[in-house]
Amino acid sequence: MRELRIAFPKTIPILTGYLFLGITYGILMVTNGFPFWLPVLTAVIVYTGSMEFLLVGILLSPFHPFSVLASTLMVCARHIFYGLSMLQKYRGTGKAKFYLIYTTSDETFAVNCDARIPEGLSRSKYYFWVSFLDQLYWVTGSALGALFGGLLTFRTDGLDFVMTAMFVCIFLNQWLRDADSLHLRYGKHIPWRALLLSHAPELVGTGASLLCLAVFGPERFIIPSMIVILAILAITRKQVEPAADVLRTAPDTEKGNSK
Repeated sequence: MRELRIAFPKTIPILTGYLFLGITYGILMVTNGFPFWLPVLTAVIVYTGSMEFLLVGILLSPFHPFSVLASTLMVCARHIFYGLSMLQKYRGTGKAKFYLIYTTSDETFAVNCDARIPEGLSRSKYYFWVSFLDQLYWVTGSALGALFGGLLTFRTDGLDFVMTAMFVCIFLNQWLRDADSLHLRYGKHIPWRALLLSHAPELVGTGASLLCLAVFGPERFIIPSMIVILAILAITRKQVEPAADVLRTAPDTEKGNSK
């Protein structure tokens, strides 16, 4: 249970976000005519926030299996990068590994990827509790939205934009966190190479997406973007990963120096 006590505080920001997003998803489902149990079921089984929001429109449209498959691959292609990044961390986690893979959402990945687990604690149990709590928050929010969504009397147009806003917040949070680590390590005079390497994932993701958007158009750019991002990060992995490891230890190093 020590792992749970350490993991829970790390998931509090996700608790607030997932409850709101889950409530929004539940409201969208029931206000579009679906039974209250369906958003709860999909929250447990599908558990892919952005895809679940798209699921509302998919279930209301004529069924085209290949279109659904293509949409799912485009929306969830980012999990390829999550899997590659977590290969080493999830190694040796035993039976929990399958559940950890299944529940690797954007926010769970962010918490587990940067986790600093105290000595004496089980890595697999810590990762499990983070993953389990995050899914519990999402399921709970979806259930609340489904139960009380039918009581709403105002229009819910635009609620589906909440996922876009969430991804913008994730991007900004990552950028600001890397910037803080740079300032902790280098102070006001940050070497340009360290600046580029620290923000490499954000710069590569944004640049590749904009390039493919210009070349392939808004309806076909996502998969090419994923391919370009994967290729660039694979080629530059030996340069980017050491810089990221250094920045992760910057706060601890600074703290140790201050003593």
